[in-house]
Amino acid sequence: MKRDIPLPSVSVLRCFEAAAKHQSFTAAAEELGLTQSGVSRQVKELEDQIGAALFRREGRGIRLTQAGRSLGDSLASDLTRLRATISQAVAAGSTQEMLTIGVLPAFGERWLVPRLGEFKAKRQNLDLMLYSRSEPFDIAEQGIDVAIHFGANDWPGAKLTPLCPEDLIVAAAPTLIEEHRVSNREDIFRMPLLHLTTRPHLWSVFRKSVPGSEERIQMGSYFDQFPLIISAAVNGMGAAILPTYLVEAEITSGALKQLAPVKDGSGHNYYVATPAAKLSPAATDFVNWIKTQVSRRVPRP
Repeated sequence: MKRDIPLPSVSVLRCFEAAAKHQSFTAAAEELGLTQSGVSRQVKELEDQIGAALFRREGRGIRLTQAGRSLGDSLASDLTRLRATISQAVAAGSTQEMLTIGVLPAFGERWLVPRLGEFKAKRQNLDLMLYSRSEPFDIAEQGIDVAIHFGANDWPGAKLTPLCPEDLIVAAAPTLIEEHRVSNREDIFRMPLLHLTTRPHLWSVFRKSVPGSEERIQMGSYFDQFPLIISAAVNGMGAAILPTYLVEAEITSGALKQLAPVKDGSGHNYYVATPAAKLSPAATDFVNWIKTQVSRRVPRP
């Protein structure tokens, strides 16, 4: 009979997970509230048990070996599922319900979380657990009840319910608009342009809708996160193409002014993703609730 391999302790696995994420024993120690030598010792214990080096020294730092990278890729999701399982068990042992939500980082921070208080207020016995997820994942395997997806209507293993389209606008700070005397669509190109590195085509798409415009739209500053490009726009660094749902507060307060709509033609939309299995009452309530919230977005320009 095959002998079972003894499992490492959770503390050992957490130390390796943090060290793999940061590729630094020092940063892992700061995250976990341990000493650097303590993290190093726990990782060494795991290496001895596995029989392979998980990190190699490079100068004053460390880098994952192939074995370490393979383990790290799997372990992160394993620990996520374990945390969700324990949380659900705790909830099951009390009068509380648990709802786990996988959410796009910017969508969660700027649109969903500010509204969650309303949802939670009517469900005093419900606890929420939110995970940031930028790409589709195995929703059933990771124990997520509901997730938010942006893109095509394609997520293997999940049921997708249409939520809303993405409304894009050109927006800029009022002071920048006044400085460059912007009064029509053609004038927008007088301002510096801000670009999102994950969607660099948007200014080219908008330029095609402006007759006679031949400006070099590749010039300008680039950002890899929506919160960064929004902050740059608010502080007058340039005009940006942004989803209206991300800048509701800035448009309402006047920190940003919407100048023109942008149609990117991708056909991508927002969806609520759920497992194929029957939903819990809390998940069903959440899906119904979030569908009512889209009507409260900033009106389309």
